[in-house]
Amino acid sequence: MKTQTRKFNLTWYLSAALLLMAGAATTRADEMSEPRISSSIAGQSIHQSSDSVIALDELEPLVTSGDRDKSTRGSVQQASLAAGSQTITRTPNVEFWIYDASVELYSDLDRDGYYFGIDLTFDADTVYSSADVYAVIYLSYDYGPWNEYASTDDFRIFGASGDDTYSIDTELLSGYQSGDYDMLIELFDTYDGSFVASFGPQESSELSYLPLEDAGRDTPPGTTIVVNEGGGGGSLGLIGLLALLGVAGRKRIRSLTR
Repeated sequence: MKTQTRKFNLTWYLSAALLLMAGAATTRADEMSEPRISSSIAGQSIHQSSDSVIALDELEPLVTSGDRDKSTRGSVQQASLAAGSQTITRTPNVEFWIYDASVELYSDLDRDGYYFGIDLTFDADTVYSSADVYAVIYLSYDYGPWNEYASTDDFRIFGASGDDTYSIDTELLSGYQSGDYDMLIELFDTYDGSFVASFGPQESSELSYLPLEDAGRDTPPGTTIVVNEGGGGGSLGLIGLLALLGVAGRKRIRSLTR
């Protein structure tokens, strides 16, 4: 009887361990397949204007493994050009550059040190008196591939002026697991769509190790979130998004500055 009891206990423990491992793997798979949704306000005067347009972006699930150097629009564009000509190099256009960038994180309702609000401001310059450009912004989770999270409309920069800074204020609504993220800005010439400059963690520590998570994971103590995945199509999802957007009474909780 004692031998049978030991065998039974061993079998029970092994079964429990397998169930726990399977549950963890399922949770991880669900996280990795979750679409990324964010809302952004962008422009050269968004902090002075109250009539800026909020853009809602839905993107592919977060990619956390792979080649970091080949996961942006600029790297793909330059690799394509290099394949067609041996004289093309993978260097930015020296006639454009990003002089500086600053990031302010906000909205940590559960006070766990991870934020879902990102206020990015950067100063792009050029050797020309003026030029029209646009930017694409990326996040990298735990030094994984770059994931595009926002892009700007065309905007005009004036030489090396410091009065033409551009800001993009984003709230991560879903699809971003809690962790440390790096940020990358890529700049493109509106005239021909060519990649001209980039600015990332190698250029400034402001854009590295940003503690982020989405609003769905930022649950204040005592709050219960119930997700109904039953029928009803996309209407419940829309209501949920509108509820998340309601957190936009955004008090800055933490500032990351040099």
